[in-house]
Amino acid sequence: MSTKRIRLWDLPTRLFHWTLVFLVVAAFTSVQIGGNAMPWHGRFGLAILGLLAFRFIWGIVGSTYARFSSFFPTPTSVRAYLNGRWQGVGHNPLGSFSVFGLLALLALQVGTGLFGNDDIAFNGPLYTLVGKDRSDWLTGAHKLASNLLIALIILHISAIVFYARVKKDNLVKPMLTGWKDVDSGMGESATGGGGIALLIGLAFAFGAVYMASGAWLPPAAPPPPPVTAAPPPAW
Repeated sequence: MSTKRIRLWDLPTRLFHWTLVFLVVAAFTSVQIGGNAMPWHGRFGLAILGLLAFRFIWGIVGSTYARFSSFFPTPTSVRAYLNGRWQGVGHNPLGSFSVFGLLALLALQVGTGLFGNDDIAFNGPLYTLVGKDRSDWLTGAHKLASNLLIALIILHISAIVFYARVKKDNLVKPMLTGWKDVDSGMGESATGGGGIALLIGLAFAFGAVYMASGAWLPPAAPPPPPVTAAPPPAW
Protein backbone atom coordinates (compact mmCIF):
# COMPACT_ATOMS: atom_id res chain seq x y z
CA MET A 1 0.00 0.00 0.00
CA SER A 2 1.32 3.46 -0.90
CA THR A 3 2.13 5.92 1.85
CA LYS A 4 2.38 9.65 2.21
CA ARG A 5 3.92 12.03 4.73
CA ILE A 6 1.62 14.31 6.69
CA ARG A 7 2.21 17.09 9.17
CA LEU A 8 0.92 15.54 12.37
CA TRP A 9 2.13 17.48 15.42
CA ASP A 10 2.62 21.24 15.25
CA LEU A 11 5.59 22.94 16.89
CA PRO A 12 3.70 24.28 19.96
CA THR A 13 2.38 20.77 20.73
CA ARG A 14 5.87 19.29 20.46
CA LEU A 15 7.42 22.02 22.60
CA PHE A 16 4.66 21.51 25.17
CA HIS A 17 5.29 17.77 25.26
CA TRP A 18 9.06 17.82 25.71
CA THR A 19 9.08 20.79 28.07
CA LEU A 20 6.50 18.99 30.19
CA VAL A 21 8.71 15.88 30.28
CA PHE A 22 11.66 17.96 31.50
CA LEU A 23 9.63 19.83 34.13
CA VAL A 24 7.98 16.70 35.54
CA VAL A 25 11.39 15.03 35.93
CA ALA A 26 12.77 18.21 37.51
CA ALA A 27 9.82 18.46 39.91
CA PHE A 28 10.22 14.84 41.06
CA THR A 29 13.97 15.29 41.45
CA SER A 30 13.71 18.51 43.46
CA VAL A 31 11.17 17.08 45.90
CA GLN A 32 13.41 14.07 46.49
CA ILE A 33 16.32 16.40 47.29
CA GLY A 34 14.16 18.58 49.55
CA GLY A 35 15.61 21.37 51.65
CA ASN A 36 16.95 24.23 49.53
CA ALA A 37 15.57 22.57 46.39
CA MET A 38 11.95 23.03 47.50
CA PRO A 39 11.63 26.61 46.19
CA TRP A 40 12.68 25.21 42.82
CA HIS A 41 10.05 22.50 43.20
CA GLY A 42 7.49 25.28 43.55
CA ARG A 43 8.82 27.07 40.46
CA PHE A 44 8.69 23.87 38.42
CA GLY A 45 5.10 23.38 39.58
CA LEU A 46 4.11 26.86 38.42
CA ALA A 47 5.77 26.25 35.06
CA ILE A 48 3.84 22.99 34.68
CA LEU A 49 0.63 24.84 35.48
CA GLY A 50 1.43 27.34 32.72
CA LEU A 51 1.98 24.50 30.27
CA LEU A 52 -1.30 22.85 31.23
CA ALA A 53 -3.16 26.13 30.84
CA PHE A 54 -1.64 26.58 27.38
CA ARG A 55 -2.50 22.99 26.40
CA PHE A 56 -6.10 23.53 27.46
CA ILE A 57 -6.45 26.46 25.08
CA TRP A 58 -4.40 24.76 22.37
CA GLY A 59 -6.70 21.77 22.63
CA ILE A 60 -9.50 24.06 21.50
CA VAL A 61 -7.87 26.44 18.98
CA GLY A 62 -4.71 24.54 18.00
CA SER A 63 -4.06 22.59 14.83
CA THR A 64 -6.13 19.61 13.72
CA TYR A 65 -4.62 16.72 15.68
CA ALA A 66 -3.82 18.80 18.77
CA ARG A 67 -7.49 19.59 19.33
CA PHE A 68 -9.23 17.52 21.98
CA SER A 69 -12.17 17.00 19.65
CA SER A 70 -9.92 15.06 17.25
CA PHE A 71 -9.04 12.33 19.75
CA PHE A 72 -11.71 12.42 22.45
CA PRO A 73 -12.57 8.75 23.07
CA THR A 74 -16.13 7.59 22.45
CA PRO A 75 -17.65 4.10 22.82
CA THR A 76 -17.87 3.85 19.03
CA SER A 77 -14.21 4.79 18.42
CA VAL A 78 -12.96 2.51 21.22
CA ARG A 79 -15.02 -0.39 19.89
CA ALA A 80 -13.72 0.23 16.36
CA TYR A 81 -10.13 0.31 17.60
CA LEU A 82 -10.48 -2.93 19.57
CA ASN A 83 -12.00 -4.59 16.50
CA GLY A 84 -9.19 -3.37 14.27
CA ARG A 85 -11.47 -1.06 12.27
CA TRP A 86 -10.19 2.30 13.52
CA GLN A 87 -8.62 4.30 10.69
CA GLY A 88 -7.13 7.47 12.07
CA VAL A 89 -3.90 9.29 12.86
CA GLY A 90 -2.74 11.01 16.00
CA HIS A 91 -3.78 9.65 19.38
CA ASN A 92 -5.74 6.42 19.04
CA PRO A 93 -8.86 5.90 21.22
CA LEU A 94 -7.00 3.95 23.91
CA GLY A 95 -4.01 6.28 23.89
CA SER A 96 -6.33 9.23 24.36
CA PHE A 97 -7.36 7.85 27.76
CA SER A 98 -3.71 8.02 28.79
CA VAL A 99 -3.37 11.60 27.49
CA PHE A 100 -6.46 12.87 29.29
CA GLY A 101 -5.53 10.92 32.41
CA LEU A 102 -2.05 12.43 32.52
CA LEU A 103 -3.37 15.95 31.99
CA ALA A 104 -6.01 15.50 34.73
CA LEU A 105 -3.53 14.05 37.23
CA LEU A 106 -1.00 16.78 36.53
CA ALA A 107 -3.70 19.40 37.04
CA LEU A 108 -4.62 17.76 40.37
CA GLN A 109 -0.96 17.56 41.35
CA VAL A 110 -0.30 21.22 40.59
CA GLY A 111 -3.58 22.40 42.09
CA THR A 112 -2.98 20.71 45.44
CA GLY A 113 0.67 21.77 45.48
CA LEU A 114 -0.30 25.44 45.33
CA PHE A 115 -1.79 25.13 48.81
CA GLY A 116 0.59 22.53 50.26
CA ASN A 117 3.46 22.69 52.74
CA ASP A 118 6.40 20.52 53.77
CA ASP A 119 6.09 21.13 57.53
CA ILE A 120 9.56 22.68 57.54
CA ALA A 121 10.14 25.88 55.60
CA PHE A 122 8.22 25.63 52.32
CA ASN A 123 4.62 26.65 51.70
CA GLY A 124 2.77 26.74 48.40
CA PRO A 125 2.13 30.22 46.97
CA LEU A 126 -1.57 30.08 47.92
CA TYR A 127 -1.05 28.50 51.34
CA THR A 128 -2.39 31.51 53.21
CA LEU A 129 -5.79 31.14 51.53
CA VAL A 130 -6.56 27.83 53.25
CA GLY A 131 -4.64 27.65 56.55
CA LYS A 132 -2.60 24.84 58.08
CA ASP A 133 -5.26 22.15 58.56
CA ARG A 134 -6.65 22.36 55.03
CA SER A 135 -3.11 22.67 53.66
CA ASP A 136 -2.09 19.43 55.40
CA TRP A 137 -5.07 17.63 53.80
CA LEU A 138 -4.19 18.97 50.36
CA THR A 139 -0.54 18.00 50.90
CA GLY A 140 -1.67 14.44 51.53
CA ALA A 141 -3.68 14.49 48.29
CA HIS A 142 -0.62 15.92 46.52
CA LYS A 143 1.52 12.98 47.66
CA LEU A 144 -1.14 10.43 46.71
CA ALA A 145 -1.55 11.99 43.26
CA SER A 146 2.21 11.79 42.73
CA ASN A 147 2.11 8.01 43.20
CA LEU A 148 -0.76 7.69 40.74
CA LEU A 149 1.09 9.94 38.32
CA ILE A 150 4.21 7.76 38.45
CA ALA A 151 2.11 4.66 37.72
CA LEU A 152 0.41 6.32 34.76
CA ILE A 153 3.73 7.58 33.36
CA ILE A 154 5.15 4.04 33.54
CA LEU A 155 2.05 2.75 31.74
CA HIS A 156 2.38 5.50 29.12
CA ILE A 157 6.04 4.67 28.43
CA SER A 158 5.25 0.95 28.33
CA ALA A 159 2.60 1.58 25.68
CA ILE A 160 5.10 3.57 23.58
CA VAL A 161 7.61 0.70 23.78
CA PHE A 162 4.88 -1.81 22.89
CA TYR A 163 3.88 0.14 19.80
CA ALA A 164 7.50 0.48 18.71
CA ARG A 165 8.47 -3.17 19.26
CA VAL A 166 5.26 -5.06 18.47
CA LYS A 167 3.26 -2.84 16.12
CA LYS A 168 6.32 -1.26 14.48
CA ASP A 169 4.79 2.18 14.97
CA ASN A 170 7.28 4.75 16.25
CA LEU A 171 5.26 7.25 18.27
CA VAL A 172 8.28 9.24 19.44
CA LYS A 173 9.67 10.29 16.05
CA PRO A 174 6.56 12.30 14.97
CA MET A 175 6.65 14.09 18.34
CA LEU A 176 10.23 15.09 17.54
CA THR A 177 9.91 15.99 13.86
CA GLY A 178 6.20 16.76 13.51
CA TRP A 179 5.86 14.46 10.47
CA LYS A 180 4.49 10.94 10.09
CA ASP A 181 4.27 8.46 7.20
CA VAL A 182 0.74 7.06 6.89
CA ASP A 183 -1.24 5.03 4.41
CA SER A 184 -2.31 7.17 1.48
CA GLY A 185 -5.98 7.19 2.42
CA MET A 186 -5.70 7.73 6.19
CA GLY A 187 -5.56 11.48 6.71
CA GLU A 188 -4.34 14.90 5.70
CA SER A 189 -1.78 17.26 7.14
CA ALA A 190 -2.86 19.28 10.16
CA THR A 191 -4.21 22.77 9.60
CA GLY A 192 -5.06 25.65 11.92
CA GLY A 193 -3.38 26.78 15.08
CA GLY A 194 -1.89 29.98 13.69
CA GLY A 195 -0.30 33.00 15.31
CA ILE A 196 -3.46 34.44 16.89
CA ALA A 197 -4.31 31.07 18.47
CA LEU A 198 -0.76 30.86 19.82
CA LEU A 199 -0.98 34.34 21.36
CA ILE A 200 -4.29 33.45 23.00
CA GLY A 201 -2.77 30.29 24.47
CA LEU A 202 0.32 32.10 25.76
CA ALA A 203 -1.75 34.92 27.28
CA PHE A 204 -3.94 32.39 29.09
CA ALA A 205 -0.86 30.52 30.33
CA PHE A 206 0.84 33.65 31.70
CA GLY A 207 -2.41 34.75 33.34
CA ALA A 208 -2.82 31.35 35.01
CA VAL A 209 0.75 31.42 36.33
CA TYR A 210 0.28 34.94 37.69
CA MET A 211 -2.89 33.99 39.55
CA ALA A 212 -1.35 30.77 40.89
CA SER A 213 1.85 32.51 42.02
CA GLY A 214 -0.04 34.53 44.62
CA ALA A 215 1.63 37.74 43.45
CA TRP A 216 -1.77 39.44 43.71
CA LEU A 217 -2.15 38.59 47.41
CA PRO A 218 -1.50 41.34 49.98
CA PRO A 219 1.93 41.05 51.63
CA ALA A 220 2.05 39.07 54.85
CA ALA A 221 1.93 41.10 58.03
CA PRO A 222 5.38 41.57 59.58
CA PRO A 223 6.03 39.58 62.75
CA PRO A 224 5.50 41.46 66.02
CA PRO A 225 8.62 43.05 67.48
CA PRO A 226 10.40 40.98 70.13
CA VAL A 227 9.42 41.71 73.71
CA THR A 228 12.34 43.16 75.63
CA ALA A 229 12.57 43.20 79.37
CA ALA A 230 12.28 46.56 81.07
CA PRO A 231 15.61 47.86 82.39
CA PRO A 232 16.08 47.58 86.15
CA PRO A 233 15.44 50.75 88.13
CA ALA A 234 18.52 52.92 88.58
CA TRP A 235 18.83 53.12 92.39
